[in-house]
Amino acid sequence: MPAGTRRTPGLRPEEVAVVAGVSTDYYVRLEQGRERNPSPHVLRALAAALLLKDEEAAFLRALVDPPHPRRPGPAREHAGPHLVAPLDTWTDTPALVYGRYLDLPAVNPLGEALFPWLGGDSSLITAMFLNPAARDFYRDWAVVAQGCVAALRVANPAPDDRRLQELVGELCVRSPDFARMWARHEVRAKTASTKRFHHPPVGDLTLGFETLSVNSAPGQHLVVHRAEPGSAADQSLALLGSLTLTDSPDLPSSRAPELPSSRAPDRRAHSS
Repeated sequence: MPAGTRRTPGLRPEEVAVVAGVSTDYYVRLEQGRERNPSPHVLRALAAALLLKDEEAAFLRALVDPPHPRRPGPAREHAGPHLVAPLDTWTDTPALVYGRYLDLPAVNPLGEALFPWLGGDSSLITAMFLNPAARDFYRDWAVVAQGCVAALRVANPAPDDRRLQELVGELCVRSPDFARMWARHEVRAKTASTKRFHHPPVGDLTLGFETLSVNSAPGQHLVVHRAEPGSAADQSLALLGSLTLTDSPDLPSSRAPELPSSRAPDRRAHSS
């Protein structure tokens, strides 16, 4: 393979072609979008040559052969009543539902109290990049923001999705950070991990979270946050819950009319 000093990391097109067992001309046509029907064998070879993870390889297949035609998404997503109903009963567990475009169709009361900086913003991705409070709230903002960008991409493989184009276009214009992260082409769904928060009323806390797919609403996910029992974060969540129940004036409220809550079926037609 060609050697020597490289200005950028990674394989050159001709090197990818050799490893994948295709001609350089064919690979270049694929890169340029002039070849749109690679065989499953070629896709598997390219995924292996590029050392793609399973999730990335699945995204590559979806780019070439979307599972079904998709119309542009609705202006705002809805959470089904059977999904929303249990959220109010989780008084010690912050939970939220996010959709394909990272809209938030539902947030339970403790979730609203945990994320007061969202205010009336119904989109997690726009709030993440356009609301300065997000950078103070997330102690590892850059990591969390990049995860949101990667999740937005993996959920929307269709490049001609009009709503995705409008959302990405607006954020690229208004946020250089988003434009830079989107250009990385990272593909990664949210799964399970931990996040570090700085919450003004209760201080710093570290919470684990689990992301669950909603089978009844493809593209929607339920995120449940948790603290280690007996930990400082567990005590902070308990304090936050007590402030929520007493409607303490010291606790910033995120219940703007635009923010859907699991307590208000008529507001679930909007988003969080």
